[in-house]
Amino acid sequence: MRYQILLTAGAERDLEELHAHIAEHDSPGKADYVLDRLMQAAGRLSAFPERGSHPRELLALGIREYRQSFFKPYRIIYRVTGKQVIVFLIADGRRDMQSLLARRLLGA
Repeated sequence: MRYQILLTAGAERDLEELHAHIAEHDSPGKADYVLDRLMQAAGRLSAFPERGSHPRELLALGIREYRQSFFKPYRIIYRVTGKQVIVFLIADGRRDMQSLLARRLLGA
């Protein structure tokens, strides 16, 4: 069974901001490479979305409905709903993920 991959507006904005940041601080070629790899990682979720681990920051709060996939150091945070994989967040895992996840997913 194949799952449909959907990106929230926030996840699309994350990709745009990551691309712009890498293009400015490294090179446009590197930014394109990272964007392509992140899209490939998200695309692989269509086959095996349950394979992703639960983010430890959310597990600590008892929240198990979100999962994550990686293209190091980037993390793709998503939720499986029916036959859809909804990507909520794509971020550099070196950031303060606790605060970022609380703001984006929990509305805190």
